[in-house]
Amino acid sequence: MSSALTDLLPHPIVQAPMAGGVSVPQLAAAVSEAGGLGFLAAGYKTADGMYQEIKQLRSLTQRPFGVNLFMPQPEHPGAGTGSTGAAGAAPSNAAAVDVYAHQLAGEAAWYETELGDRDSGRDDGYDAKLAVLLDNPVPVVSFHFGVPGADVLESLRRAGTFTLATATTPDEALAVERAGADAVIAQGVEAGGHQGTHRDNPEAECAGLGVLTLVSQIRETVTIPVVAAGGIMRGSQIAAVLAVGATAAQLGTAFLATHESGANAVHKQALTNPLFTRTELTRAFTGRPARSLVNRFLREHGPYAPAAYPEVHHLTAPLRKKAAASGDAQGMALWAGQGHRQARELPAGRLVEVLAAELEAASTALSAHPKGPSR
Repeated sequence: MSSALTDLLPHPIVQAPMAGGVSVPQLAAAVSEAGGLGFLAAGYKTADGMYQEIKQLRSLTQRPFGVNLFMPQPEHPGAGTGSTGAAGAAPSNAAAVDVYAHQLAGEAAWYETELGDRDSGRDDGYDAKLAVLLDNPVPVVSFHFGVPGADVLESLRRAGTFTLATATTPDEALAVERAGADAVIAQGVEAGGHQGTHRDNPEAECAGLGVLTLVSQIRETVTIPVVAAGGIMRGSQIAAVLAVGATAAQLGTAFLATHESGANAVHKQALTNPLFTRTELTRAFTGRPARSLVNRFLREHGPYAPAAYPEVHHLTAPLRKKAAASGDAQGMALWAGQGHRQARELPAGRLVEVLAAELEAASTALSAHPKGPSR
């Protein structure tokens, strides 16, 4: 399986699927054409919207690419995810969402918009998207927020699709392997955007492992290939995760600032803006832990946001849209990994080339000094 994965990408570089309009076909095509593995993010899109992007991407490249799906959300925090979603928020959570909505009323007045409909759905159109991917197979499909059933993974395998699922702990990686996925994405706590935990457990949200430790532990737990993710911005860091057992590295924030990225210009600029000095895991924007640059919205609302995804996501969506439209970085979800200060504004294909050259230089140096520098 490791060889099957490396056959998909000449360079061990995967562009992370970033939902919300960042991972557009132009970005995925540029990465794949340069020898990496480009990804589309189906999260928050309709099944037809996803299909149209796949068609567009296929018109731009003949190289392998991937599509990422969000797993349906369970009825209450802490429950496991499965292949079918549950309707409605848990009663114990509804009151907390009501309180948060009341707190956000001032934001709605400021941005002159209404709060979103918290009951806009919990499954992200999962079944319809899966049906499209089985009828029109793509080279790679990955899953976030859980792992599908063995029947789903086997159906994709029969269709010729290579499958991956995110894990944030060795136990989650074991669940990915047991379900029958071809590889696991080891997502360290440094990663920008949503942590892909299989359970949203508020008691454990500060216990995340760094990517090097996580990859090492997962390699000792499973036999399937591991793709490392989390704060990786340089080729030398790719060399580091390969040295501890990863087959490839997945980079998100590094590609967020590229020319082809669909990210808002304000978001791109914020990555290296001295105003934004650090990142933090927060529930402020979506109700699930996600790493963002610390801005006003995060500081004011993060401490009070309930564990209620996707209700909070739906609730705040109009606020974030208006903030982005008005160029207000203080009201946006500025998803970013811990390495955001190292972002480079390059064409995506050129970034793949630079990363590959940095990786080769780091690997050569490591081979020349296998036991480390002399003292």
